Amino acid sequence: MPTEAPILSVRGLTKHFGGVTALEGVGFELHRGEVLALAGDNGAGKSTLIKAISGVHQPDEGEIVYKGERVTLRNPRHAREIGIETIYQDLALADNLDVGANIFLGREPAAPLFGLIPRLDRRRMRTAARDVLAPLDVDLEDKKLGLPVRSLSGGQRQAVAIGRAIFWKAELLIMDEPTAALGVPEQRKVIELIRSLRRQDVAVIFISHNLVDIFAVADRILVLRRGLAAGERRPEQSSHDEIVRLMVGG
Repeated sequence: MPTEAPILSVRGLTKHFGGVTALEGVGFELHRGEVLALAGDNGAGKSTLIKAISGVHQPDEGEIVYKGERVTLRNPRHAREIGIETIYQDLALADNLDVGANIFLGREPAAPLFGLIPRLDRRRMRTAARDVLAPLDVDLEDKKLGLPVRSLSGGQRQAVAIGRAIFWKAELLIMDEPTAALGVPEQRKVIELIRSLRRQDVAVIFISHNLVDIFAVADRILVLRRGLAAGERRPEQSSHDEIVRLMVGG
């Protein structure tokens, strides 16, 4: 059991959209190097919860405490600046650019040409890409680092998105359905990437409809139902059937 203070504490989070209550009094804690899975049916409140944590939505009630301080996340950029990164299903990669360019997307380094004209420092970007992907055990040859990311596999593309978050000092990584639309080998690779993040002491919130993936990687499972926290379980002390019962209210 973790003994240090949690990196994230969510307390009594509530969010209304008009007359609809998307979240009501949801709370949990998350420690460094821990994987928390969010489970729940469509409309359970999972997306609303992660959007509140990532600065997309402002909660109507409750508080978010990050690294021991209460925070009001103004927008996703503010969340990224303090170390909270979110990877959505579309990954937000530029398919026509190579791996290094995607790692630095929007923050490209420049180097002077002949000491005068600034140009993109592609060598630095490629070296940084190689270095940040190495701890994730991603097998990308140098020639692939220079190819557009559209030519990479689903698991490799996930690794690029994760590598970008790690390079920019993410301490809390939210992953929204990272194994959706992937084949079984690629799903296994993504699970290994999440385990690698745990070894690097990154806190992970993992959202998935796939209970096999959840039980394979999660330290704890928080089940949401109709905007409420229906229960929290440890995989080794629970079962697929129990999680489903919590999800549907049976």
